[in-house]
Amino acid sequence: MAQPPQGPTDGPCSTPPVPDGASTPVCHPVDEKLHPSRLVPAALQHIAAMYAGVVTPPLIIGQAVGLDTAAQTRLIAASLLIAGLATLLQTLGVKGVVGNRLPFVNAASSAGIAPILAIAENSDKGHQLPAIYGAVMVAGVFCLAVGPFFGRLLRFFPPLVTGVVITLIGVTLMPVPVTWAQGGNKEAEDFGDMRYLALAAFTLVVILCFQRFARGFFRQVALLMGLLIGTVAAIPFGLADFSALGSAPVAALPTPFASGAPEFNAAAILSLCIVMLVLMTESSAGMLALGEICERRTDGATITRGLRTDGIATLVGPVFGGFPTSAFAQNVGVVSLTRVRSRYVVAVAGGALIVLGAFPVLGAVVSLVPMPVLGGAGIVLFGSIAVSGIRTLSQAGLDDSSNIVLVAVSLGAGIIPLAAPAFYTDFPAWAQTVLGSGISAGALVAVSLNLFFHHLGTRGGAPSEAAALKSP
Repeated sequence: MAQPPQGPTDGPCSTPPVPDGASTPVCHPVDEKLHPSRLVPAALQHIAAMYAGVVTPPLIIGQAVGLDTAAQTRLIAASLLIAGLATLLQTLGVKGVVGNRLPFVNAASSAGIAPILAIAENSDKGHQLPAIYGAVMVAGVFCLAVGPFFGRLLRFFPPLVTGVVITLIGVTLMPVPVTWAQGGNKEAEDFGDMRYLALAAFTLVVILCFQRFARGFFRQVALLMGLLIGTVAAIPFGLADFSALGSAPVAALPTPFASGAPEFNAAAILSLCIVMLVLMTESSAGMLALGEICERRTDGATITRGLRTDGIATLVGPVFGGFPTSAFAQNVGVVSLTRVRSRYVVAVAGGALIVLGAFPVLGAVVSLVPMPVLGGAGIVLFGSIAVSGIRTLSQAGLDDSSNIVLVAVSLGAGIIPLAAPAFYTDFPAWAQTVLGSGISAGALVAVSLNLFFHHLGTRGGAPSEAAALKSP
C-alpha cells in the first residue's frame, strides 16, 4: 500500500479523487482541507473530548482560592481562550519557527493542579493567584529556555518516571472530587449530607451507563452527559443555582492581571518548573505518538517548535488568567480512533474554544454545575488520569527489582502529603511548597532514583538495558 507523502506542505490542500492509475494522494492527510460536512463534525468531536479537561483546572483552582461566581466565570473563560489560541498556534504555526503543524491540542493541564493548590495553601489570602501566576510565567520562560535541548533530556524521563508522576497526579487529586461529592464547603453545616452523596452517586451512574450502553459520539461525551443530567436532576432538590447567568456578561475579553500583579516566590517557581518538565515530557511523547498515527515523522525540530508553543502559552496565559499549558492526550486518541488527521480540523476546534472564551456567559453555564455533580464526574476524570499512569508504568520493565523499588519509593514519597498532611509542618516554607505536593515530591524522588539506578556509574553514562525503554 502506498504511504502518504512525508514532507510538509506550504499550506492547506484538498484531496480530489485520485486519477486512474495513480497511487499517491495529492497531499498529506495532515495538510488536507476537508469539506465543511466532514470538518465540522470532526471538530465537534475534538471539542467534546477536550472541553471537560479545559475547564477542570480553573474550576478546581478557583474553588480552592475562594473565588466568587463572577471571578470563577472569568477564570473559565480565560482558560478556554488561551486553549484556543495555543491550539491555533500549534496547528497552523509559523513554518520553521513555532507550532508543530500537527492535529495537536494544547490547553491547561491537570498535572499542574496539585502543586498549584500547594502554592495556594502556602500563600496569604489575596496573594494566592498572584503567587501562582508568577510561578507559571517563570515556568513558561523555563520551557522556552530548555525546549531546544529537551530531546537530550528525554532519557532521564523514561516511562518509569513519567508513569509515577502521572499516577500521582490522579491519586493526589482524588480528595478533591470526594470533597465536592460532600457539598464542597467543609465549613458548612450540611457538609456530607446524604442529598449531596446521592446526587454524586447518581451522576457517576449516569456516566457509567453512557460508557456502557452508548455508541459513537454519545459514548465519547459520557462525562459531559453526566454533568448535564446530574445538573438537571439537582434542580428539584434546590441544589442548582442559576443566578450566575443573570450577572455574567454575554461577551467580554479577559482583563490583564485581573487578580493583581504576579508575585515571584522561589519555592513556588521550583515546584512548577518541575511540573513543566513533566508536561514537556508528555507533550514530546504526544508529538511522537501523533507522528506515528499521522504517518509524518516527528523529528527534533518538530518537538522543539511544539514545546516552544507550550512555553509561549504558559508564559502569556497568566496575563489573562491561564495556567501551565501542555498536550491533551485524549485528542491524540480521537485522531487515532477517527483516522481524521487533518490539522485544520483541530484548528477549527481551537477557533471554537476562542469563541467560547470570548463569551463568559458560556463559562457561567459550566460554573452552574453543582459541587456534588462535579464530585461524581471528578471520580471518573481523576481516576482515569491515575489509570493512564499505570498504563505507562506497564511499559516500564517492572520485572526488574530496581525498577520496582524505584516506583515503590517514589509513590510512597508522593502519597505522604495525602496520607499525613501535617508531615512537613516543621519544614522550611520552601520545602513545604515543594514536598507538600505529592507530584513534586514523587517526581523528584523518581528522577533521583532513576539517575542512581540507571545512569550513575554506567558505562558512557547510558542507562541500564531495563531502563532504556522507548518513551511512549
